[in-house]
Amino acid sequence: MRPAIINVMDKAARRAGRDLSRDFGEVEQLQVSRKGAADFVTAADRRAEETIRYELMRARPEFGFLGEEGGTQAEGDGVHRWIVDPLDGTTNFLHGLPQFAVSIALEERGQIVAGIVYNPLTDELFWAERGTGAYLNDTRLRVSARQHMSESLIATGMPFLGHGDHERYLETLKAVIGEVAGIRRYGSAALDLAYLAAGRFDGFWEFDLKIWDIAAGILIVREAGGFVSDISGRDSVLKTGEVVAGNDKIQEKLRKCLREADPGPTASAAAS
Repeated sequence: MRPAIINVMDKAARRAGRDLSRDFGEVEQLQVSRKGAADFVTAADRRAEETIRYELMRARPEFGFLGEEGGTQAEGDGVHRWIVDPLDGTTNFLHGLPQFAVSIALEERGQIVAGIVYNPLTDELFWAERGTGAYLNDTRLRVSARQHMSESLIATGMPFLGHGDHERYLETLKAVIGEVAGIRRYGSAALDLAYLAAGRFDGFWEFDLKIWDIAAGILIVREAGGFVSDISGRDSVLKTGEVVAGNDKIQEKLRKCLREADPGPTASAAAS
């Protein structure tokens, strides 16, 4: 039986997911107009957040709320806060790529205590409550058992036009690319972390992420037996947005590889 708080989050995610699935079916018809498609997806993103917020606040009206689209919309009781990304993978959605998710986390006194990542197109619900394990729908999850970088499939997120430190990222990519079996960039950090928890990926790294991108996914990875830190090994990922994740062996090896190659923030990124 799922915890009550997961049921609340599940209901909100599925309601938003139904609308996102319908809207996703319309995106292809809008590709002839770049602005039209972008405006449509922005509206879909906002509607999804409104739906999620309505469902969550109806169930727990005393909780605070932080959403990607609307910022801090409710302060709440000062103890609990929902952290929501209604559409993680917006660029994929805009281009008709079926790789996106709804991400909802619950923070209590500064700690993430519950989280879900829901892919409405595959009907896969990844979820975890602190101290009770991680699950895909109703199947228990464990991170992969691979111990060698040469056998590992690593997920990453790359900077793009106007976002992120391109020079820093390329230095770390060059260090990792020759050490692993493969690297994948799917465009949704929430799903990358959920897939890591399910053993589909063996490691993951990305810089410059936002709290709503990763709050749920980090808990799911940890409850599946994985490790998450910043590049220096500190538990500051929700503040810095710098994430290195994997099982105990791969996370440490990946972090070491990244740390040795990392030039730190570059001047061009600092000036932007």
